[in-house]
Amino acid sequence: MYQLPAQRRCLLLSLLFSLPLLACEKPPSAPPLEQAQEFAVPPAEHNRNEGALAQPGSGIGALPTGARSAYEQNSVEVFKALAPSVVFVTNKQIRRDAWSRRTAEVKAGSGTGFVWDKSGHIVTNYHVINKGTAFEVTLYDGTTLPATFVGGDPTKDLAVLKVDTRKPLKPVALPRPNQTVDVGQKAVAIGNPFGFDHTLTVGVVSAIGRAMPGFGGIEIRDMLQTDAAINPGNSGGPLLDSEGRLIGVNTMISSKSGSSAGVGFAVPVSAVRRSVPDIIRYGEVKRAGLGIKLVEDVVAKANGVKGIVIAEVQRGTPAAKAGLRGLRKRRGEMFLGDVIVAIGRYPVLDYDQLHNALARFQVGDNVNITIMRDDEEKRIPLKLMQLK
Repeated sequence: MYQLPAQRRCLLLSLLFSLPLLACEKPPSAPPLEQAQEFAVPPAEHNRNEGALAQPGSGIGALPTGARSAYEQNSVEVFKALAPSVVFVTNKQIRRDAWSRRTAEVKAGSGTGFVWDKSGHIVTNYHVINKGTAFEVTLYDGTTLPATFVGGDPTKDLAVLKVDTRKPLKPVALPRPNQTVDVGQKAVAIGNPFGFDHTLTVGVVSAIGRAMPGFGGIEIRDMLQTDAAINPGNSGGPLLDSEGRLIGVNTMISSKSGSSAGVGFAVPVSAVRRSVPDIIRYGEVKRAGLGIKLVEDVVAKANGVKGIVIAEVQRGTPAAKAGLRGLRKRRGEMFLGDVIVAIGRYPVLDYDQLHNALARFQVGDNVNITIMRDDEEKRIPLKLMQLK
């Protein structure tokens, strides 16, 4: 059996044990930024010669003076069109001096954001603005504006700020409905790594469907993985395709050093589309639920139960109307009621999976709940309610 050299084995082991890090940074000097672009860039046309195999020693030949390859030109066009949509976000917090006991507002962290609409809503990561008492947004032209916190969704690490300005703001373009993201397609990140404003990095979508531990303590499913360099300060910035359309929000990296190791992760645009409109309207995400209380995962697993154990069914809820059963107590002993194993076509074996399955539906949707009752599988239809 072929064995890797010792140096390569060490490198692989170090990568295996690297930890995901949130890609924001502690206060850098706030640089300039500004507006946005509401239309996408035309798709890149591939140079026919770029895919051809070169003869040994021949190279690809010199390009005409001032000419760029189609790939380079597309990167230039995406940056020119979308850079004005990217902003610099500063988080300020009240701190007390240990000696004088006086309080002062200081810069506590920074990250990236992007213009969502012409009304001045700015999307960023929740961990960028967490614990902040005041916020600033610096536009592309260097104008710094105070921003108000609209709301957020910690479970998806998304937050929305709002700025008031007479300057024209043009939002980042969203992809067409049902447009897919494929492994291997171009990925463009624009952000403020280490405080260097409007930095462009280019790579590909390395993988899709990744599940990573999120800021809210719940796994974020369906994350995009990219090798476009993401560093501290990139958090909250857009990940774009070759048309300049949003495909994700850059959020974290997996790195032992704390800097880019070519393994970055972005919250998918599908999650952004679900969460941001609710945050703008209500200040939070309206989540669909069943109307039940759950037994903790560790307790269920300790008793050898696979699935979501219903502890109690709340009165007047869809779960009660559908006849779901919770734990029953007889003569001082607890007996198992219903165990949920799927929501619609999505299997659920723990709370993370239940949360992510329900996040795919809206309040009022009719779904089939698959349960185990007395060792028999049953499918029960019910209408989802709004969680309070």
